[in-house]
Parts: sequence; structure tokens; C-alpha cells
Amino acid sequence: MSAPDGSPVGAERSIGQLFASATTEMSALVHDEIALAKAQLKRDVKRGATSGGAFTVAGAILLFSLPMLNFALAYGIRTWSDWNLAICFLLSFAANVLVALVLALIGVVFAKKAKKSKGPQKVAASMKESAGVLQNAKPHPRPAALGDGLPDAKAIEAVARSSS
Repeated sequence: MSAPDGSPVGAERSIGQLFASATTEMSALVHDEIALAKAQLKRDVKRGATSGGAFTVAGAILLFSLPMLNFALAYGIRTWSDWNLAICFLLSFAANVLVALVLALIGVVFAKKAKKSKGPQKVAASMKESAGVLQNAKPHPRPAALGDGLPDAKAIEAVARSSS
């Protein structure tokens, strides 16, 4: 068994070789992760397209079956009431108009609620507020250390005593 750079696994390798090996393995890992993400995305898109196609076909079948429902409703009214067939078809049409009006009213109510919600504006305002808080944040005070460029008063006294 050998390492990715071809040297035996148990052999002593220099730090440069270890670093090169780690870099190569990290690069391969990143490329593999990207390839995996692409494959998963492609699979998800394919499933989404299949789902969308199935819903489209189901909607088309439902749309084309509505006239059959209207005929069944009209003939059912005719059988139940013994009225003229034209009146039965008018009642079937009126039932469809009534259902359409109820659905339109529900749509208008939800559209008004969506217009009033201002969800994205609230999120943007919250993000601006967070950014403002972060801009005004100050770091925690640190005690003065010898290595930060500013000499400490005790260090100056110690140097002054040792030199006198």
C-alpha cells in the first residue's frame, strides 16, 4: 500500500512531502464534494421536472373532464326533477359560475393578505438593524501586554533600574 504521492505508507516523509500529500488529498476531496453536489442537484432537478410534468398532465386531464361533469350534472338534474334539458344545462352552468366566484373571492382575500404582509421588507429592516449594531460594536478591552508595541510602565521601570 502506498500514499497518494507514491511513497510507501510506513516510510519517513519530509514535511514538504506531507504538505504536498495533504494538499493533493484536500483538492481531491473538494473536487469530489463538488461532483457529489452536482450529481445531487441534477437528480433533484430531474425529479422536480418529472413531478411538474405529472402535475401538468393531471391538470390537463381534469380540465378536459369538466365538460363531462357538466353533462352528468345536467342529466342528473333532469332525472331528479323532470325539467326541460335546457334549464338543467343552465343550472349546471350557474353552479360552475358560483364555484368560480367563490374561488375568485378566496383568491382576492389571500392576495390582499399577501400584499399587506410586507415580509421581505421586515427581513431587510432586521438585517439593516443587525448590520448597524455590528458596526457600532467595540472590541473587548485587552490588558496591555509587552508584545503589542506599547511598552508597559512596569517594564519601563524594570529596564530603568537594571541599567542604573
